[in-house]
Amino acid sequence: MNWVELLAGESFGHPLAKEFIMRNRLLAIVAIAGAVSAPIAAKAQSEITTGVVRGAPVVIDGDVDGIPVDQRPAFHQYIIREHVPEFTIPDQVVVGGVLPENGVTYYDVPQTFGVTPYRYTVVNGRTILVEPRTRRIVQVVE
Repeated sequence: MNWVELLAGESFGHPLAKEFIMRNRLLAIVAIAGAVSAPIAAKAQSEITTGVVRGAPVVIDGDVDGIPVDQRPAFHQYIIREHVPEFTIPDQVVVGGVLPENGVTYYDVPQTFGVTPYRYTVVNGRTILVEPRTRRIVQVVE
């Protein structure tokens, strides 16, 4: 008996041959299931979302230490006056999304609009607040 016969299941001359084949099939199924679920588990651990639908724009109205609602019109006027350049990325701009590491410039929020640990930029025509260390979008200012 050779390995080809064992793997093909044509001959089970040895009592452990069938067990060997079944064990390898089970291990293969477990390995495939693990390979498929690992990226899903890693993504679930790296992102914390609270009611955010991926792909849908979300506006936060005060949950973040960002631009208060009453300051937003003045903040938009400030951005227009400062001629802040707009950046374009292929992804949608949504709260919880992460901006690319290169190609986007971040600016300090003036203290007149409140003290905040975040930076702002304009991406795809939308003014956003970003956590500077992780480049994660925390507020879409509309």
